[in-house]
Amino acid sequence: MQATHKNVHKQENSILNHFFSPKVVSEPDPETGVYNPFPTFKFTGPLRPVYPLSPKREVPQSIPHPDYAEDGIPKLGRSLVRSSKIQQLDAKGQEGMRKVCRLAREVLDIAAAAIRPGITTDEIDEIVHKACVERNSYPSPLNYNHFPKSVCTSVNEVICHGIPDQRVLLDGDILNLDVTLYHEGYHGDLNETYYVGDRSAADPDTVRVVETARECLEEAIKRVKPGTLFREFGNVIEAHAKSRGCSVIRTYVGHGINSVFHCPPNIPHYAKNKAVGECKPGMTFTIEPMIALGKYRDVTWPDNWTSTTIDGKMTAQFGEWGPAVDARD
Repeated sequence: MQATHKNVHKQENSILNHFFSPKVVSEPDPETGVYNPFPTFKFTGPLRPVYPLSPKREVPQSIPHPDYAEDGIPKLGRSLVRSSKIQQLDAKGQEGMRKVCRLAREVLDIAAAAIRPGITTDEIDEIVHKACVERNSYPSPLNYNHFPKSVCTSVNEVICHGIPDQRVLLDGDILNLDVTLYHEGYHGDLNETYYVGDRSAADPDTVRVVETARECLEEAIKRVKPGTLFREFGNVIEAHAKSRGCSVIRTYVGHGINSVFHCPPNIPHYAKNKAVGECKPGMTFTIEPMIALGKYRDVTWPDNWTSTTIDGKMTAQFGEWGPAVDARD
């Protein structure tokens, strides 16, 4: 997500963007009430935002909230980014991470089961939100640096940070769901890309980018153990992506995660990167390669969140957290 997510997850962009409303807004369609809020923006592909966004969903006060829930400003993460200290969790912390990630997996599976042509990404956001609350968990994306929704829904050429809106999913789309829960003091973050309908699963190029992203994550996870250099994951990922004729997005990286949503270390997904450090017992971080059919460069929509490929070609992502628990891993 942004700010630390674009320093840790994207080599930090200005967080000030999130305090200002987009400047260009078109008129709602008189029949449907929906509209494209950025009619003059030069979109790189066929996808368009479909507004209005639904009202902010509420989380009961009985559920513990992260420090940014009210004002949208994460505090703990910023101090950790400045210090570059990488936390090593004790046994209690590691079990807390396992628990929240199990819950996140449940929520992701519930949301994925709802994917079909005809559903909107906003309806999926509602499903995710309710599933989080039912598990006594706060949906971590909600109001993180003012992100307006409870899950990121990235369709087709959207690399990451897609905002759920009124667009109907179509047969032939692909959809990445990026789910994070905050439960008992820890964040659990994972994402997967899914085929919408039969057409996408029958298209060779679409299958190539989705399955390559899945395989890149699997190859990287095999290297998660104490002593592995953080920069090595990118070498493995890019080698596999290139072997499938795909590119690796460089702007966004994996990140540390624990009681803080985004914190050190950085985990770049491209080869010959300059990441500093190595895996040590108790560290928890995400590996979340974003793979594209075309060029690896990106463009951000005027909402200051939605990131798309520069050429409008499809992109897919898979991500999980990876603990270096002990020397036997």
